[in-house]
Amino acid sequence: MLNGFRTAKRIALIACAMLVASCSSPKEEAAQPRSEFDIGWSIYAGWMPWPYAQQAGIVDKWAKKYDLKINFVQVNDYVESVNQYTAGKLDGVTVANMDALTIPAAGGKDTSAIIVGDYSNGNDGILLKGTDQLSAIKGRDVYLVELSVSHYLLARGLESVNMPLSDVNTINTSDADIAGTFSSPDISAVVAWNPQLSTMAEQPDANLVFSSADIPGEILDLLVVDTATLEANPNLGKALAGIWYETMGIIMEDSEQGQEARAAMAKLAGTTPELFEQQLSTTYLYGKPADAVAATTSPDLITTMTRVRDFSFAQGLFGQGARSADAVGMSFPGGKTLGDEQNITLRFDDTYMQMAADGAL
Repeated sequence: MLNGFRTAKRIALIACAMLVASCSSPKEEAAQPRSEFDIGWSIYAGWMPWPYAQQAGIVDKWAKKYDLKINFVQVNDYVESVNQYTAGKLDGVTVANMDALTIPAAGGKDTSAIIVGDYSNGNDGILLKGTDQLSAIKGRDVYLVELSVSHYLLARGLESVNMPLSDVNTINTSDADIAGTFSSPDISAVVAWNPQLSTMAEQPDANLVFSSADIPGEILDLLVVDTATLEANPNLGKALAGIWYETMGIIMEDSEQGQEARAAMAKLAGTTPELFEQQLSTTYLYGKPADAVAATTSPDLITTMTRVRDFSFAQGLFGQGARSADAVGMSFPGGKTLGDEQNITLRFDDTYMQMAADGAL
């Protein structure tokens, strides 16, 4: 993922604090119907369609259709954007599936994932020097942002070669420092996301030995909204789905309009069209609503979220009050659930994607 994507220890501390707070505070009052909403976003290839849509007038078009005003608010720090959403300062936010679970959901904020936008398809990876075999990682110091998606990817990679996490020594390194760290001849193993991953992969003797392309569909990028707000304002969900899929229809075109749209997104992301195209090439966008619905209703999503929640619980990301991986409940289309059915705080809701697929927006 892009710069500033995760600060691991902050995630753990925030999730723990918010879980305690949610257990001791009274239930929030029901949300009320209203007409203006704030949606947070941060820079990442798969989320740039949102600010582009705002710039291109697509946001206003769909907002006006439902008599709404929707403000897309850029937050420079990814974790801070999720924190602001969790604190109620934003009505929705762009977020990865693991972080939706470990920050707002684990903190007791009932959250609905209404757009499953993409999955990392090579944006995250493990690099080793001196070998192209992942099994050679055994016994090495591995530099990464601990307790992040990089840590999850490392666990999945080691699992693929029948190795536990204890076979390596992880060293917490910020995403801002990791590229410079890997340039040292003494550092031979890193896990990172783009653009740092691509930069490090160009170093002599660097080999990509495992990536998110090896676990397709597991590192998901979502648009989530506050569940109570959505229930009180279903037109918000309709407008957001309309915005997303109209934008997808433009940016995925192999046409002059599509190229211009992607170039505009690159500028908004602070990069060149060429580098942005590279990032998109390792981002699997669900451009058609029917494909996103299929991914959301697939049993594979429950399998993925089981892995994610088990890893998160094992790393202490559910807070000190969580006694098992079932502590945070999740729901999926078709009435399926995972974890505590009395504490469902993360909901994968395909309602609005399905409406888009049916042409019913």
